[in-house]
Amino acid sequence: MLTTIQNALRTKEIRMKLLYVLLALVIVRIGCNIPIPGTDSSVMQELFANNQALGFLDVMTGGSFSRMSIFALNITPYITASIIFQLLTIAIPRLEEMQKDGEDGRQKINEYTRYLSIALAVIEGGAMIIGFRNQGLFVNNGYTSMIVAVVALTAGAAFLMWLGEQITEKGVGNGISIILLINIVARIPSDLSNLYNTYIKGASNITNAIVAAVIILGVIIAMFVFIVFLQDGERKIPVQYAKKVQGRKVTGGQSSHIPLKVNTAGVIPVIFASSMMSLPVVIASFANIRPATGPKATLFQKFLTLCSQSEWCKVGSWGEFKYTLGLLIYIVLIIFFAYFYTSVTFNPLEISNNMKHQGGFIPGIRPGKPTTEYLTTVLNSVILLGAIGMIIACVLPIVFSGAFGADVSFSGTSLIIVVGVVIETIKQIESLVIVRHYKGFLGD
Repeated sequence: MLTTIQNALRTKEIRMKLLYVLLALVIVRIGCNIPIPGTDSSVMQELFANNQALGFLDVMTGGSFSRMSIFALNITPYITASIIFQLLTIAIPRLEEMQKDGEDGRQKINEYTRYLSIALAVIEGGAMIIGFRNQGLFVNNGYTSMIVAVVALTAGAAFLMWLGEQITEKGVGNGISIILLINIVARIPSDLSNLYNTYIKGASNITNAIVAAVIILGVIIAMFVFIVFLQDGERKIPVQYAKKVQGRKVTGGQSSHIPLKVNTAGVIPVIFASSMMSLPVVIASFANIRPATGPKATLFQKFLTLCSQSEWCKVGSWGEFKYTLGLLIYIVLIIFFAYFYTSVTFNPLEISNNMKHQGGFIPGIRPGKPTTEYLTTVLNSVILLGAIGMIIACVLPIVFSGAFGADVSFSGTSLIIVVGVVIETIKQIESLVIVRHYKGFLGD
C-alpha cells in the first residue's frame, strides 16, 4: 500500500487529483461546524448527552447532527435515494431496461436519484426541525426561523451531493463514500481520547494502565484485520467456455470464474438493521419521550430501552441484562436484510442463462436449471458466512461498550465502511498508477 501511494505521489496528475479530494474534504469539515442561523446548539448537545440512540446518526454525519450545522443531513438523503432506486430497478421493468441501456440509462437513473434526494432532504429536514422545535432548538420560535432552517439543511445536503459527484469525476474514488469516510474518521480521535482518559489515564496503577492499553490496541487491530479479510474474501466459482469453430479459427475454450464476495451485501444490512432499531427512539425523542426502566416506566418506554444499543450487554442485575434481547432482534435483522438485499441484486437464473448463451458451464454441473440451483446453494452459504462476519464485527464493540462502559461512537458499521472505502480507493489509485505506467511506456 505504501509503495502504491509513493508511486502515485510521483505522478503530477494523480497528485492533483488527491489534492482536489483533500480540499473538498476540508470544505466538508468546515461546513460541519457552521450552525444553522437562529438555533441553540447547546440544546442539541444536551439532547444527545441524554439520548445515546441518536449517536448512530451523529457518527454518519461527522458530528454535524449534534451541532445542528448546515450539513446536519449530510449525504444520508442521497444514500437513501440510491438504495431506493437500486431496489426499484429490480421491481420496475422500465427502470431495469433503463439501467441496461448503458451510460445514457445510468445517467437518467442518477438524475432521478438526485431529484429524490432533494425531496427526501426537504422531508427529513422538515421533520427534524418540527421535532426539535419542541425541545427549544430555536432562539425565536417563529415560522421564519423554521423555514430558514429547512432551506439550510436541504441546501447543505444538495451541496454535499454535488461535491461528492465532483470528487468522483475530478478526484480519486467514490466521492459519496469518501465524504462518509471522513465523517466517521473525524469522530475517532475524540473516541480514542475518551478511551485513554477512562482506562489508561484513569487507571489505579501503571500495570493496569499498560494492560488496558494493550487490550484496547489489540481489539482495534484485530477488528480492522478481521474486517479487511471480510471485505476482500470471495468464493470463486470456476467457469469453462466451450470451443467454437468459426471458419478456420477456433474460439473459446478459456477458463474463467464467477467471483462471489463473502460480504455480498456490503454494509447495507447493518445500516438497515441499525436504522430500524433506532427509528422508534428517534421518533420518540421528537415527542420528548425517553427510554426508561423501573416500575414507573411505561410499556412504550421499556420498548424504547429494548431498541437502544446503549442498554445492551450491560453486566448487572437481570433487570438490566434482559434488554439485551434487543441485540438478538438486531442480529436477526442483519441476517434477514443480508439475504433480502442480495436476492434483489444478484439473480442466479440470469447468470445461468447468460453463461448458457455464451457457451459457458460450471465443471461437473449441467447447464440450465442444475446450474441455477448450484449457484443458489453456493450463494446462500456465502451470504450466511458474510452475515456471521458482519454480526461479529458489529456486536463486538456493542459487547465491550455494554460490559465495560466504553463510551465510543464508532461501531462495527463504521469500521466496515472505513475499511471498505479505503480498500476501494487504494485499488483505484493502483489502477491509475498502472494506466499511467502503460501510457509512459507507450510514449517512449
